[in-house]
Amino acid sequence: MAATGEMKAPARRAVAPAVSTAPVTARRVLLVRVIVALAVLAVWEGLSRSGLFYGEVIPSLTRIAASLGKLLVDPVFYKNLQVTALETFASLSIGAALGIVTGIVLGANRFLMRAFEPYVYYLSPTPRIILFPVMIMWFGVGPASKVALGALSAYFAVALSTAAGMRQIDAILIRVGRSFRATTWQMATKIYLPAMRVPILNGIRLGMGTAIITVLLAETKLSNQGLGYMIMQVYTRFDMPGLYALLIVVFAIAGACNALIGKLAREQV
Repeated sequence: MAATGEMKAPARRAVAPAVSTAPVTARRVLLVRVIVALAVLAVWEGLSRSGLFYGEVIPSLTRIAASLGKLLVDPVFYKNLQVTALETFASLSIGAALGIVTGIVLGANRFLMRAFEPYVYYLSPTPRIILFPVMIMWFGVGPASKVALGALSAYFAVALSTAAGMRQIDAILIRVGRSFRATTWQMATKIYLPAMRVPILNGIRLGMGTAIITVLLAETKLSNQGLGYMIMQVYTRFDMPGLYALLIVVFAIAGACNALIGKLAREQV
């Protein structure tokens, strides 16, 4: 039967090309951050000049900048920075290694997880600084006690993050490893660790923050070197511009390390 009418193709709607808003969003975020930073600095300078506070409590930005310049050319600062950096690195290395092993063991064995993981959860929020006297009795008043306390602080964050990452590994990967009769070491190095790089890096990121805090606190309590000791010496002299300059340096170093580990974690996604 012949067609009585001419078939017409449906009209196509013009589709506007998709435009990425990522650069625009990034610029807006950067703009907001700059505005917030400038606002904080303006408020600080305003409070410094207002006379509402004693002059040394909130020094002007120019005095803080001058103290920061002197600090960055002071050899004593770099000597103390090296001590704190080495203590923090040792703490994080020991705590992260023990935490990764614990997380893998708890995550791979359901019985051990149910038996021991609650202890890790319950002990994790405990302020580690209260254990400093015990660490002094065990390891002495030198750097070893600070490293031990910092390692204990980093351990819990890494262990919990690793255990959580173990439970997120695809079961197929585990079955493949077992089907090839992989040893425990091969399972850990070839399957577990590559599959949970992001949780481990996030755990190390958190552990680094707690390790830095704990090491600095320990140095303020009992030490004759390190940035914590230096901060207490500056505070004792009531050199507030110098104190704020030291705090700015500590914040900047911690922020840079945190950003570096965060970037590594994002690159693994």
